[in-house]
Amino acid sequence: MSASILNVHTPSSSFAIVHSLTQDSLVDLYDKLSRKAGTGYTGRRVGSGWLKYEFNETIWNLDDDADYTIFVWRQQQAPTDVASTSTAIDHLETPTLHLHDPHEPLPVPPAYLNAAYYVFQPSRAQHPGDAHSPSPRPRSSKSRKTKGSKRGTIAPVDDGIPAHKKEFEKFHGENGVRTVLGSIGPVSNVRMLLKAGYRHVYISRKFAKDHGFIPADAAPGHYGYGGLVNIGTWPITLNASSTFSAHPNAPPPPPPKPRLAVSANGKTPKRSTNDGKPKPTLISVYLSEEPHFDVVLGRSFFERRQIQTSSIDPTDVVCLDTGEKLECELVILKDGRGEIVTVT
Repeated sequence: MSASILNVHTPSSSFAIVHSLTQDSLVDLYDKLSRKAGTGYTGRRVGSGWLKYEFNETIWNLDDDADYTIFVWRQQQAPTDVASTSTAIDHLETPTLHLHDPHEPLPVPPAYLNAAYYVFQPSRAQHPGDAHSPSPRPRSSKSRKTKGSKRGTIAPVDDGIPAHKKEFEKFHGENGVRTVLGSIGPVSNVRMLLKAGYRHVYISRKFAKDHGFIPADAAPGHYGYGGLVNIGTWPITLNASSTFSAHPNAPPPPPPKPRLAVSANGKTPKRSTNDGKPKPTLISVYLSEEPHFDVVLGRSFFERRQIQTSSIDPTDVVCLDTGEKLECELVILKDGRGEIVTVT
């Protein structure tokens, strides 16, 4: 290879020069490029940082004699297989260089962009970070693939947590349990669990002792330790929501209340004292050892108030006996270690 042609691409033009890879040096190449007319860099000294070339789909610097020796050696490599023969011959016949002054910015539209320059090649324009890398690393010819990567999915990271536990936490983390706010007996603002899986209405032992539902000196063998104990009938009132339910079985919202007319003596008649307030529900209450909720409203309460729930919106809870929509929130219980506690 006494003499060969080098293709040279700049950000705005392409040209070719005659250069011997075996007889000429890197300095000779710099001189030829510096003297070349019509490149956009005429009169400037081409040097280190100006030249790059592509090999094995990677861009390499051509900055010193060591880089030039590797460049020449790579151009003289024979093809290793039939599939790469044409590519290797192209490299042997027409080596390609990319020329650009490192002190100047690259052109941007609407200026002309040379698609042959490595930065503006379509395959690299989508990944500009790879093209601008000053010292790219060669890509591995082989990559390890897992079964998951062949299917286009990422293999899960083994963090030591069993898969069934992750699925369990994910299921309960997305659902939670329904809770309502109301009063029982003389105690108001009580968060209550609303769950038809329980048969009756229950209050916890601690809540019952703190608020006088059972004596403070209750001892083992009394008030539930020997089985469920009915502690009487107590009124339960639940807070109603300010909006109305969209449940198909829910009654329509009540009509607006008429304004009270003023009598002849100038006085306005008074409304009923319980007008607009939720009515209490008298129901039997049992003592339980439930540690998570002070009050649990079970099936007996569901049946008494004719409670209907929605499978679309878990917070849409309506009492069909009065048409009230309850103020409901979903709660996810976790213990001190952050693990989800299930309420069956």
